[in-house]
Amino acid sequence: MIPVYAYIRVSTVKQGEKGSSLAEQRLAIEEYAKRNNLTIREWFEEQETAAKRGRTIFKKMLGLLLKGRAHGVVIHKIDRGARNLRDWADLGNLIDKGIQVYFAHEGLDMQSRGGRLAADIQAVVAADFIRNLRDEVKKGFYGRLRQGLYPLRAPIGYSDQGGGQPKLPDPVMAPLVQRAFRLYASGKYNLRTLGQEMNRLGLRNRQGGRVTRNGLSTMLNNEFYIGIIHIRRTGERFPGVHESLVKKSEFDRVQEVLRGRTKNTGVKNDFLYRKTLRCRHCSYSLIAEKQKGIIYYRCHTPECPRTCVREDYINLQVLDEIHKISMTPFEIELLQAEFAYLEVEKQSEQKNFRKSLELRLANVTERLERLADAYIDQSLDKETIDAKNHELLQEKVALRDFLNQLLHEDDPRRIRKDKFLELLKRLKLSSEQYNGSDLRDALKEATSNLQVDQKSLVVTWEKPFEVIQNRPKLVCCEPSRDTPRTFKKKPSSFTRKLWKLLHDENTDLGKSFQ
Repeated sequence: MIPVYAYIRVSTVKQGEKGSSLAEQRLAIEEYAKRNNLTIREWFEEQETAAKRGRTIFKKMLGLLLKGRAHGVVIHKIDRGARNLRDWADLGNLIDKGIQVYFAHEGLDMQSRGGRLAADIQAVVAADFIRNLRDEVKKGFYGRLRQGLYPLRAPIGYSDQGGGQPKLPDPVMAPLVQRAFRLYASGKYNLRTLGQEMNRLGLRNRQGGRVTRNGLSTMLNNEFYIGIIHIRRTGERFPGVHESLVKKSEFDRVQEVLRGRTKNTGVKNDFLYRKTLRCRHCSYSLIAEKQKGIIYYRCHTPECPRTCVREDYINLQVLDEIHKISMTPFEIELLQAEFAYLEVEKQSEQKNFRKSLELRLANVTERLERLADAYIDQSLDKETIDAKNHELLQEKVALRDFLNQLLHEDDPRRIRKDKFLELLKRLKLSSEQYNGSDLRDALKEATSNLQVDQKSLVVTWEKPFEVIQNRPKLVCCEPSRDTPRTFKKKPSSFTRKLWKLLHDENTDLGKSFQ
């Protein structure tokens, strides 16, 4: 009796339940061994594809055979042993060294030239079958992607609906994912504290466990939540047909926070103007220090002129700057009335504005289709196509979000106007009541830059607040007893200029207030 090994394999557990299952392979090998006077010394069983190299058990068996631990090996079929030509070459190397390789199904004599030739042909056919299968799978995969369908497992917040169906928002996890984006966009959380908060609220991964820090980072960077399918391995992007959970403007804010928080060890001292003031000469942030009960903000750049200023002195200058843009209740009431007048005046343009957005959206869609044709024709290099495709997809998502808001009467221009008026009141109220954290947050929203030159504060207001600062003063700042509660006069040029800024989504304030 000749001692041999026996090797059986299936690609997956599911495959083992039908077809050439492990049990059927085992039975065929046992019958072959009896007919050919072979004794099976050890069985090697594997559930892994043979299309790629690196099978652990197969590699271990080859090593034992080369050490002479058995006379040879019996394999059910050629494609059970190798479906790539490198592993087939390893089997051929065993035969060349005098080690017997038997195939129970084919019954080939591997010591003869004819038997080796027949086996080589079958091995090549098996390798070609894998290549063809891989091409067909890839073709089906990209076919789904072009349809806007994601053929992989749904990310957190979505649930799978089966093949050929778009992912649907999970009724339990989707609101939590949206909450995670909102919290992180606020800038008040890092990944560690966000993970603690979301775990407390009930956010779980697909296995039902806690979402790790890496898991949160992956989620917050995933464009799937704004309707774009991004295949990271190839860098390709496709427009998805699934419902987006996050607005592009909020997703962009999250990316800005992520880029600014590559290292976040937590806040030891929550100074009033922490990460708010910058040196006018070198543009680096001023570092807050507490010395003998007094808080100073210093520039630590050696080559920079010495900048050191007390917090209480900054406070006086901040209050003075806010006073310049403060409006009386009567002025705000007048401004709101003139805004209302312009609202009625602009209603007739709303329909044309929506139509222009629809045309822009159709134009972007057409350009994406032309880009796909350029990819097929290979008239542009892949790097150029990927970059342009990403740019167009981002524009399409932004236009779609903007149009959806208009169609649902959630006009972002009106939202910007309301937020501006609310922020104007917050600045005045927080300066009067001196609410530190609220004052700092309001300043960050209303300014594009807060710099210190030696000991002087230099404030750069967002454009609408700059218009307020330079506004013409009213002759009478308070209404008389005879002043009507509704103002009939046409809006001033100052109000029209402010209105235009708040309705232009390309302004800095327009972007930050969406």
